[in-house]
Amino acid sequence: MDLRKIKKLIELAEESGIAELEVTSGEESVRIAMRGARALPMASAPAVPAEVVVPPPAAPAPPAATEASGGTELVAPLAGTFYVAATPGAAPFVQVGDTVDVGQTLCIIESMKMMNAIAAERAGTITAVLGANGEPVAAGQALFLLR
Repeated sequence: MDLRKIKKLIELAEESGIAELEVTSGEESVRIAMRGARALPMASAPAVPAEVVVPPPAAPAPPAATEASGGTELVAPLAGTFYVAATPGAAPFVQVGDTVDVGQTLCIIESMKMMNAIAAERAGTITAVLGANGEPVAAGQALFLLR
């Protein structure tokens, strides 16, 4: 893992006040445990440049059908800050009434200073945007209704 990325992870651990952090990317892994006011890398794989990637959930849960709308809730796969567009002032990825395809980007969730594009798990039409731009969301929280 790139030394700059490890230093950034240490800074993030110090800022957030977490006691321990472990990141795995492919066959590389780094674990950081906080002791007092310092973070010490506990174990590391060979230093080979690689991107830090948030792995997809092992087996995504099927979207929940909503009885009132007859549609499907698309939920946040992780906790973070919800954004409807790539940059402030840009057009939103999707709006109510838009037809979306599987894999199409719906929003971004910023988590641990990483931007995670959230894609549609199924095709359909957006009937409601339930997340508020710039507001925190919890993992499993409904973000969109899709019919």
